[in-house]
Amino acid sequence: MKAVRMTAPGDPEVLQLAEVAKPEPSDRALLVRLKAAGVNPIDTKLRQRGTFYPDQMPAILGCDGAGIVEAVGPGVQRFRVGDAVYFCNGGLGGHPGTYAEYATVDERFAAHKPVSVDFVTAAAAPLVLITAWEALYDRARLDGGQRVLVHAGAGGVGHVAIQLAKLRGAQVATTVSSEEKADFVRQLGADHAIFYQKEDFVASALSWTGGEGVDIGFDTVGGAVLSQTFAATRVYGDVVTILAPDAQTDWKTARDRNLRFSLELMLTPMLQGLTEAQQQQAQILEECARWIDGGQLRIHVGQTFPLAEAAAAHRQLATGQTVGKIVLIPDAE
Repeated sequence: MKAVRMTAPGDPEVLQLAEVAKPEPSDRALLVRLKAAGVNPIDTKLRQRGTFYPDQMPAILGCDGAGIVEAVGPGVQRFRVGDAVYFCNGGLGGHPGTYAEYATVDERFAAHKPVSVDFVTAAAAPLVLITAWEALYDRARLDGGQRVLVHAGAGGVGHVAIQLAKLRGAQVATTVSSEEKADFVRQLGADHAIFYQKEDFVASALSWTGGEGVDIGFDTVGGAVLSQTFAATRVYGDVVTILAPDAQTDWKTARDRNLRFSLELMLTPMLQGLTEAQQQQAQILEECARWIDGGQLRIHVGQTFPLAEAAAAHRQLATGQTVGKIVLIPDAE
């Protein structure tokens, strides 16, 4: 089969199309013929700095996939050949990822693809759905009527977080960089768009909440944005970040405001081999599939690339200009 292999850490050019052996499904695994593979920031970080398993090179990146079950292991119970599935699995340098024509995934970590969307849209969804769900619902314990600040609302995680917050009855403010992105987030239900390049988002969030601050601040950017988010969040509020805090983080403001602070890394179950937690993530995807099919949740794909142009997809993601997600298509011309 064809797959994009990462031959060494470095620039996008280390991603090379190659012929590799087609995988075989183990006892509880599915062999999936991939129709599409999502591209995520974690892919570009692993490409730049090296994978979590540097002794297992070359590696096939890509956590997100959607496709058709072509074969099943003898212990599989939930799926049959011909089923359409989507999942977030592999791609961290150990288990091969989804930048390929085929991938295997334990049936416990896969979900039925939403029937109302194509494979490209489905492949864009898993990592960002799980991340936003865990951050807002599990870490911040979002409840109806709360006010939420979502950073980078037009991005992959951000555009899903807006919708999940609205589905729980929250009011949502979000940061954007252009009128085009502001229109996009409003279509998703955002109540207040903050043009962070032209205005102080802390002042805007405080004004929006009558000086009190938001109940939940969701940081998808990192760096100084995390510290500023502390100041935009009400006393006894919640702040969740998907990035590692840096040495300059303003913990004093977080302490003075008595904030509850959480870290969100949806890859932890995969990295730690936590089977039950991975099963719970698959259940998140099953629930989100129902919302997608019910027209309550939308996944936006900003751009697609053929599998052979994975390097170009990484370069595009690095620009920070993509609205929604980027997806690779294995069988594209």
